[in-house]
Amino acid sequence: MSELTKRILFAVPAAILFLYITWVGSFYFTGLIVLVALFIQREISLISESADFKPDTFFPYTIGLWILLSPLLSHALILGIAIFLIFMAVQVFKTGDRALKELISTTFCGIYAPLGLLTLLMLRNIGSTETGFLLTITLLLMVWGNDVFAYFGGKAFGKNKLAPTVSPNKTWEGFFFGILGALVGLLLVIYLTPIKFPVSVVAVAPAALLVSIFGPIGDLTESRLKRAANMKDASNILPGHGGFFDRFDALILAAPAFYCYLYLLKIIGHVSF
Repeated sequence: MSELTKRILFAVPAAILFLYITWVGSFYFTGLIVLVALFIQREISLISESADFKPDTFFPYTIGLWILLSPLLSHALILGIAIFLIFMAVQVFKTGDRALKELISTTFCGIYAPLGLLTLLMLRNIGSTETGFLLTITLLLMVWGNDVFAYFGGKAFGKNKLAPTVSPNKTWEGFFFGILGALVGLLLVIYLTPIKFPVSVVAVAPAALLVSIFGPIGDLTESRLKRAANMKDASNILPGHGGFFDRFDALILAAPAFYCYLYLLKIIGHVSF
């Protein structure tokens, strides 16, 4: 069985399940995203350790859970400050290069994936249940469309390397095909779903470009980390796909970009949700 076949056989049912839980929403979706974030944090910890930047054993997950659950917590800011104070108090008693490396890697591992995925939770909670679901699947289809079009477009026409020292297989041709794929994903949601889209096509179209920029940046960020650690995949937990970090790397930065763009539209009065 080819690698592509394995990827497809796993991806299709996994995507259907993910979309179903996204539709159900509530604490089911929150629980899923928190679980995904914890898996990604574990994989980033392993990558960092392989690159001789071993993070703290507990604080990345403490910080991550605080970030992800902060909208649900009473006195979230004070709790976050308390975690910060305890973290710094523990760190001050560690000495040498190892202490500095642990401080850097713990901070990155604690913040990177949880902060990105927090915006996915915030996106799902925008407006009504239908609006939040529609905007969330819009993001997902833009990211997936970008990934698929970039892969096949780059394979068929790719000649000019996008980031040869970080990810040699990525090309500028694939990047521009990816923009087209994100736009296709956006239009599929707007015109094929029975729920009225809450933003005009003209107003939301630039989001496809933003997702097509920050999604690949997320992908390249992971590639840079794995290259530093001399690793091919973040893990092998997902058949044909590596780890959760490998599957959600683009979404970690695409979600904040999309959410911030929608927030900007709300500020200037183009949407009312």
